[in-house]
Amino acid sequence: MIYLDNHATTPMDPRVLAEMLPWFSQRFGNPSSRGHALGWEAEEAVENARAQVAALLSVRPDEIVFTSGATESNNLALRGILEASGPGPHHVITAATEHEAVLAPCRKLSERGIRVTVLPVSPQGGIDVSELASAITPTTRLVSIMAANNEIGTLQPLDTIGRLCRERNVLFHSDVAQAAGKVPLDLQAAGTDLASVSGHKLYGPKGTGALFVRSGVTLEPLVEGGGQENGLRSGTLNVPGIVGLGKACELAMLELQGAAANGTVPLRDLRDRLWERLTARLPRIHLNGAADGRLPGNLNVSFDCIKAESLLMALDGKVAISTGSACASTGGKPSHVLAALGLSSERIDGAVRIGLGRFNTPEEIDRAATLLCEAVEHLRSLSPNWE
Repeated sequence: MIYLDNHATTPMDPRVLAEMLPWFSQRFGNPSSRGHALGWEAEEAVENARAQVAALLSVRPDEIVFTSGATESNNLALRGILEASGPGPHHVITAATEHEAVLAPCRKLSERGIRVTVLPVSPQGGIDVSELASAITPTTRLVSIMAANNEIGTLQPLDTIGRLCRERNVLFHSDVAQAAGKVPLDLQAAGTDLASVSGHKLYGPKGTGALFVRSGVTLEPLVEGGGQENGLRSGTLNVPGIVGLGKACELAMLELQGAAANGTVPLRDLRDRLWERLTARLPRIHLNGAADGRLPGNLNVSFDCIKAESLLMALDGKVAISTGSACASTGGKPSHVLAALGLSSERIDGAVRIGLGRFNTPEEIDRAATLLCEAVEHLRSLSPNWE
């Protein structure tokens, strides 16, 4: 199989696994155990990982809270801010293309009487910052806009949004799970107050993540207990997972600085190579999302007269791609992201998400292009709608 579903999850980097292994067995201490060496070394490992995550985001280590992933981080950010805001009318602003891990908590907040504004997006998937500015009111407590979309890869202007929110005295949260480690992020400079990260999106372990909480921002915890993570996320820390997350962030920093894994071709070049091969052979294919200003490894493509599900079946497991967000794919619903772009139902039905990753090679990309083209041509030959 040629794996091109790296937006759903990335394979763990072998260097991450090697870093984690000792913490499952020989170094099994609880970082909350302050009375002996096993606890001390576990605490030191956790703090080292905290610094590694902070460095990737350009924030302070004491502003990092470890979680189980971006879904938990998003919920802690949104619900935690609103719980800490006390009684009174409150308002939240988000966008139509956000991940369900943001939209679902927003729906819950709406059920509790909190007003939620969902901004539309352009046909390329970007928000209009002037519309955001117009939507902010004196009761607006939080703006939540993701850094990079998990389906179409569109990048949002974090610096501009952060500056606007700072001027209006509104908190700004961003789900940066897809962007972290793939594009440079300086959350302090961008004026971001909260940001969510997931380990398995950047070649780390599943079930790990973090929430950046800018110093001075107050949250109500979702989980009460032993007071770990400054009281924001009680429970015994997952030391092996946290160590793995930290190592993954360290390696991502090296990648961003140009030290590509195994000397591989940059993702942007591989992505463009795949797109060029597809368009050279296949007529009537469409790029969904922004042509520029998208994640370097992302392609979201629609093929006329093709059902995406049929294409996946025709590939017969030889190429791993998806029809949309892996987190929502079990629901059987059309992509809310592509619908928000204003695409026709036919174009949505024919859309596949391709996510290139660190370990893909030019040879794999060429082979994947051939297999995709052959599958599309075969399905079109069977379609009465294809001319």
